[in-house]
Amino acid sequence: MAATDRERAATRRRRLLWAGILAVAGLVLLAVGVTVAHGTAAWLEVSVAIVLLLASYGLQYVARRETLYRDHERP
Repeated sequence: MAATDRERAATRRRRLLWAGILAVAGLVLLAVGVTVAHGTAAWLEVSVAIVLLLASYGLQYVARRETLYRDHERP
């Protein structure tokens, strides 16, 4: 593997790690917002959870897209 391949792999792993962390945080907030919280706090937690889950999905999409569609002919 060239240095650039290693860097790409490290970047991909880092993005997938952050995506996982965001997903877990979003799921926890969603569970708390739906089951425990009441009123405005519940809506706020659910809204933040949805944003975190969408950000997680976006990071996963970017990490996988760069792996699948990168230019193999570049040095």
